[in-house]
Amino acid sequence: MPSPPPSTPYFSLLLLLFSSSLIRASHGGGIAIYWGQNGNEGTLASTCATNRYAYVNLAFLYKFGSGQTPQINLAGHCDPTSGGCTSISNGIRGCQNQGIKVMLSLGGGVGSYSLASQADARNVADYLWNNFLGGTSSSRPLGDAVLDGIDFDIELGSTKYWDDLARYLSDYSKRGKKVYLTAAPQCPYPDSHLGTALKTGLFNYVWVQFYNNPPCQYSSGDISKITRSWSTWVASINSEKMFLGLPASPAAAGSGYVPPDVLTSKILPVIKKSAKYGGVMLWSKYYDDKNGYSDSIKSSV
Repeated sequence: MPSPPPSTPYFSLLLLLFSSSLIRASHGGGIAIYWGQNGNEGTLASTCATNRYAYVNLAFLYKFGSGQTPQINLAGHCDPTSGGCTSISNGIRGCQNQGIKVMLSLGGGVGSYSLASQADARNVADYLWNNFLGGTSSSRPLGDAVLDGIDFDIELGSTKYWDDLARYLSDYSKRGKKVYLTAAPQCPYPDSHLGTALKTGLFNYVWVQFYNNPPCQYSSGDISKITRSWSTWVASINSEKMFLGLPASPAAAGSGYVPPDVLTSKILPVIKKSAKYGGVMLWSKYYDDKNGYSDSIKSSV
């Protein structure tokens, strides 16, 4: 039988399959950003409208656990104590309509949070489900929009029961909409707070903080520490995707800033070889605006 001419659906199907294989092999990724800690970084809606980001972490729920009344802090954006943050629901839905996943980030470098027991973890999970995810509550701080998931940026407090919190949150996926779990551990492996939680294999995206940690970050032209640490994380953690967490400008962190040209020409070609590569996480939207970091690297990520 003679081969079908190029205009037939058969040829189109082959071309589609070939193109798909190339896309998979390229290990292309997206950019995750933290938003919420500077009132001068623009609205959530404008953040997603830039078309720079695939994931947005709302920072932070900084107080929770151990019997405390949970509190969210979005810096100069709104005042949650007076119900002033409910209007962010429109921004959340706008981001999601563009295919951008929006998570609530727990913790941060400053706050009052800790888990005292498994029961405490259950209570926190219930609160998160009812107030930010698919449950119901009369006091939803961000309004009625349903977030895509919960981000663990745990840097203080207890080192126990975060795995229980992850399991309880993951169980809510059985009720309908998937609850994504993400985490931002420090690059020294294993992370002192999230090590046990990450071993559950329940986290979809892990954006490791390769900054403010001299043993495993970039410095003065030396990429060996950051690439070696990346290899350890990729080999040790069972997650859908791993992300390289970086400061978006020199002012965004005490140390570990990677110039965009170094990232795109030296570091990304190495780490993108991993099938788990998911992209780059940046702290934060405010610093990205100031430095134009995501615009400099977007085509290479």
